[in-house]
Amino acid sequence: MEKGISSVEVLPSKSSQVTAVKVVVKEPETKQTQRGKRVGFVLVHAGAGYHSESKAKEYKHVCKRACQKAIEKLQAGALATDAVTAALIELEDSPFTNAGLGSNLNLLGEIECDASIMDGKSLNFGAVGALSGIKNPVSVANRLLCEGQKGKLSAGRIPPCFLVGEGAYRWAVDHGIPACPPGIMATRFSLAAFKRNKRKLELAEKVETDLIQLKKRRQSNEKGSRVLCRACGRLPVVVGKGGDHIELFSLENDSGTLDTVGAVVVDQEGNVAAAVSSGGLALKHPGRVGQAALYGCGCWAENTGAHNPYSTAVSTSGCGEHLVRTILARECSCALQTEDAHQALLETMQNKFIGSPFLANEDGVLGGVIVLRSCRCSAEPESSQEKPTLLVEFLWSHTTESMCVGYMSAQDGKAKTHISRLPPGAVAGQSVAIEGGVCRLESPESS
Repeated sequence: MEKGISSVEVLPSKSSQVTAVKVVVKEPETKQTQRGKRVGFVLVHAGAGYHSESKAKEYKHVCKRACQKAIEKLQAGALATDAVTAALIELEDSPFTNAGLGSNLNLLGEIECDASIMDGKSLNFGAVGALSGIKNPVSVANRLLCEGQKGKLSAGRIPPCFLVGEGAYRWAVDHGIPACPPGIMATRFSLAAFKRNKRKLELAEKVETDLIQLKKRRQSNEKGSRVLCRACGRLPVVVGKGGDHIELFSLENDSGTLDTVGAVVVDQEGNVAAAVSSGGLALKHPGRVGQAALYGCGCWAENTGAHNPYSTAVSTSGCGEHLVRTILARECSCALQTEDAHQALLETMQNKFIGSPFLANEDGVLGGVIVLRSCRCSAEPESSQEKPTLLVEFLWSHTTESMCVGYMSAQDGKAKTHISRLPPGAVAGQSVAIEGGVCRLESPESS
């Protein structure tokens, strides 16, 4: 296991259907801050879904690069929002993630992306939904956030913070963000997945047609009948007196359909930012917008204030419809204001997500989050120097089979990566895994 991560233990849960996984984490060692060098911390994810062992190296590598890009920005004195955007652009440019380049294709074989970003200092927000023709959707979301901070437009008009479709594309081009030909956005991986999913969909539709016909026959046949499916020659349904016994084969869920990318950042001043980007569900209806674009659902960032003892940043991943109906990013941020961050996040995932009354009719609730919270604290009691320290707690949690994360502080030589997995026997959509760590960032000495 990576440094800072220890063994797993299974906790009892309030619900017999939920397995909570606690991972006790030791505080990672950090190098002495170099004179005049800025500090900061970034945590990224390459999606909550399923990450095969065969592609584990690629997922970890892109998370590592994303961390490095963010830290480079922070060390150069950039804003937290610029650092989190740099991390997301690196994740979007990977053909292995479902964001930007190589995103899932919709029913018409087109790519439509969602992305959003939030600044914890100003509490401003920028987002795009169902956006086509732009290589890095998060760059448009960040530009919307930046333009919104400039104040009202001519004639007192309110600047937009959330644009969709053709309007978002035109706004991006008008503000100097280059367009990208649609053919470049699709990769051989995403095109192959689209063809496989289309075949599955066509097969499922044929089976459903057979089911309708069988129900009609049942009404006129008292003895019952067995009819083979036209699509595969199997017995999709057995109809007889006393009710139907359905034997429909289930369609395989593609491993990349839930992958969304995201990042959370805290800079030297303690300002936090969060961002998220997604290509959405495979074969989604054109125009569908998921949690990655919606306020309080895809990401959340909020600096410490009169009512917030901690600065918090959250980024989510998973089934967009589940995350939208639970407003999970905002719920996690609120929960993290309590003393025990680990317990607060665990209870939120159990009670506000898996056990949410808004998802009571769902067979499995699929999603994941990365969170960080930070606060200023005094130096160690035995320390002779009065040097302010930024304490950063970071966690990730998921109900999906796995989640790939990476993290790095400006004091680290390189990023650390990890693929978190549910333990053997745990059921995806009904179980919760939670892991994380803590990092102390010492402010640099003045030169």
